[in-house]
Amino acid sequence: MGSRRERATVERMRKSPVVVFAVLAAVATACSGGSSNETSPAASSSAVAGPSAAGEPGSPASATPTRSNCGADYLAKLSQREKLAQLLTVGITGSADASNVVSSEQVGGIFVGSWTDPSLLDKSALDAVKAKAKVPLMVTIDEEGGRVSRAKNVIGAAPSAREIAQTQTPEQYYQFTLTRSKALKDLGITVDFAPDVDVSSQPDNSVIGDRSYSDDPKVVTEFAGAYIRAANEVGLGSVIKHFPGHGSGSGDSHTGAVTTPPLDQMQNTDLVPFRELVNSGAAVMVGHLDVPGLTEPDVPASISPAAMTLLREGKGYGAPPYDGPIFTDDLSGMAAITARMSIADAVEATLLAGADNALWISSDAVPQVLDRLEQSVSSGKLPADRVDTSVLRMARYKGVALGC
Repeated sequence: MGSRRERATVERMRKSPVVVFAVLAAVATACSGGSSNETSPAASSSAVAGPSAAGEPGSPASATPTRSNCGADYLAKLSQREKLAQLLTVGITGSADASNVVSSEQVGGIFVGSWTDPSLLDKSALDAVKAKAKVPLMVTIDEEGGRVSRAKNVIGAAPSAREIAQTQTPEQYYQFTLTRSKALKDLGITVDFAPDVDVSSQPDNSVIGDRSYSDDPKVVTEFAGAYIRAANEVGLGSVIKHFPGHGSGSGDSHTGAVTTPPLDQMQNTDLVPFRELVNSGAAVMVGHLDVPGLTEPDVPASISPAAMTLLREGKGYGAPPYDGPIFTDDLSGMAAITARMSIADAVEATLLAGADNALWISSDAVPQVLDRLEQSVSSGKLPADRVDTSVLRMARYKGVALGC
């Protein structure tokens, strides 16, 4: 998500106030939002339950449920509609909006944007919203630094990714990010939609531009890895974006369709950071990108089964399998998706494609979206077991101890 689309959104919202760790198949963790990084001693030694985690850390093996019952108690807490709501993260205007959509529909996450009342960026205010949730609530934000910064008035400004890579070492950046991640966590934020791992040489003020650390995938991987390691250490969820790579796209997905280079040309550039970081502890956000050699015509990656399969299996770009959460980019404020379909259509399409969490920037469409999704499950179009799988992926990412 970026700032150009949000400027347009702010005006619309004024007029309408309603607006990982890649957990392998045999592994389930109980770490905070975005599980601990096995390659980082600091992260593995400090893995703690998330700020809203339900239950205690893993019990003795003799008391551990069998895998066939893994997560059954957690799922039993939720109706079918509430399970579907766990797969939604929606932008909110302030405390009242957030409390309403959480208490009435039990959405899995809320998103703090540039239009959100800044008074919500307060631990007591966010704790009051979290108290409305039956299961842990994600509180998400875009805090990349530079021009994509939603909390700079609270935790201070940070340079852009490009400037960071030009002026700091990865270790300095790790220490810098430790401080900022802890500050976000202390506010009550549980997930930061960062770092941006797009590989780009675009001008600073273009859609990716200075949001990219570098046009060298090795540099991007090194600095993004430092960011994720710091976030893991303090228990803040991180999300790498925008799979499979927006850095060489034909335009701005906020304003229209974007075509990337063919998939084979992305193997040694755009896909490198995802390949290297898919087991780093971060979740993954899929972009609204038309990818020749991967996606079907007029089916961007965010709603493409082929793109989700590429990420899940890893075989098509030399990566290990990925079983962590897949988020979408904003489904309601970016023309690359809104010019093609309604929000209800888009949410249904992305979950059918294999995403775990649909993100958009207002709460008003939540009842309509859930009505559609309930119909999709009832008809068998969206398998109920797939919903349960995604609910449990999100639970693990939030730090819920499922005992398996």
